[in-house]
Amino acid sequence: MKRHIPGLHLNQRGVENKLEGLFLVRVDRARYRWHPQKPFVEIRFVVLEPKPFETRLFSGRLYCTERALWKLNWFLRDFGYDTQLLKDDQVDEKALSKLRGVIRTSYTTLNGRSYQNLDAFAPEADWEALDCTSLAHSDGSGGTDGL
Repeated sequence: MKRHIPGLHLNQRGVENKLEGLFLVRVDRARYRWHPQKPFVEIRFVVLEPKPFETRLFSGRLYCTERALWKLNWFLRDFGYDTQLLKDDQVDEKALSKLRGVIRTSYTTLNGRSYQNLDAFAPEADWEALDCTSLAHSDGSGGTDGL
């Protein structure tokens, strides 16, 4: 059986779809995924700024293993997740929706598979300072931002 899926051809993974850098984002959707060795929370983000990337979507994973919980905690704190839920060790997928913050991403290819890395996080209130800092440090020669 054939199915027509509008926009399918637009979602091809090419160089133009890779998002690397510093972005102000909103959580569009979050889902907990169980895996025997590495359970994770899969998060889809919508870019709010910079304007050339506005409304672009990208996804990333935050693992829930004992060694990786620090990063999930960092994300939740900086994006303004409910402190009582965090204190109770609970992640509510609905409570994650619409959270906003700053994220630094990179793109990695390993064994022929591409991955969107979630490298660093900051509160939304820090966007203006971080955006100006990153512009000052990015001279086109591969400089990094201050996040």
